[in-house]
Amino acid sequence: MRGVADQGDPGPARSDLVADTTLALLAERGMRGLTHRAVDTAAGLPQGSTSNLARTRQALLELAVRRLADREARVLALHEMPDPGAGADSLADALALATHRALTGDRALSLARYELALEATRRPELRAYFDATGARFREQLAALVAGMGSTDPARHTLSLIAWADGLMFSCVAGSFGAEVPSLEEVRAGLRELLGGMLPG
Repeated sequence: MRGVADQGDPGPARSDLVADTTLALLAERGMRGLTHRAVDTAAGLPQGSTSNLARTRQALLELAVRRLADREARVLALHEMPDPGAGADSLADALALATHRALTGDRALSLARYELALEATRRPELRAYFDATGARFREQLAALVAGMGSTDPARHTLSLIAWADGLMFSCVAGSFGAEVPSLEEVRAGLRELLGGMLPG
């Protein structure tokens, strides 16, 4: 594996380097391949560097979850979400663009997220941390669908996120791994879904 330190970044903060390397290792080797020593080696850091930054495995996983949230926020581009008055088609367009970027731009990041999500089912302290990092997007989406006339924003938000998550899993790690849909196909699916949720 080519270490994050070799990818041309002009000098990220040590914590970002360790977190990015952790995410890359999770995508490539899974949870069993993640150790402090492996992160040091892959990142090109002196042995012990990762332990100095994140002494326990839990601390290392929390660091990775924080970085995952930061990087996924850039992929989702929350600032590109429309105003509630823009209508369901505008929301479908924005969500389709974000979902398609996640499908085509960084497959490894999605794989790392699945590894962390599964680990969180076995670590309650990580589950609370993992869920909290996704709250900002869920809350923004719930506010949007409420502003667009949803009669049940919480349920509709769950349906939208479950649809997008299911599509991404199927195309990244599931039975549709060789069939990434086009942006227009993702948009069409979201328009059909939103058409059953929102008035007009």
